[in-house]
Amino acid sequence: MLFQIFDAFKPRLHDSNSKVTQVALEAMHKMIPLLKDHLSPVINMLIPAIVDNNLNSKNPGIYAAATNVIHALCQHLDTSLLLQPFCTKAQFLSGKAKQDLTEKLA
Repeated sequence: MLFQIFDAFKPRLHDSNSKVTQVALEAMHKMIPLLKDHLSPVINMLIPAIVDNNLNSKNPGIYAAATNVIHALCQHLDTSLLLQPFCTKAQFLSGKAKQDLTEKLA
């Protein structure tokens, strides 16, 4: 069931309309404390969707929302669940996104 929900939700994190993307990130930020470690089955799908484009966004609202989501993931999930997906993404990112994710890894 969780896969079906996040399969439908994930495209909103990449939407061409920046307002949709920002609202999706803000909704994700609110969901994380509620779902906590129950997100573990979908974390490998969510992290790329959250990080790609959003952490390097020139839109300050999207960037802030994405950093809030990353912070919430680190705060509410077992960090061992995040280590591999964060490392994988950090290898292929550039700019501010790489710096932000590397700081979270440290």
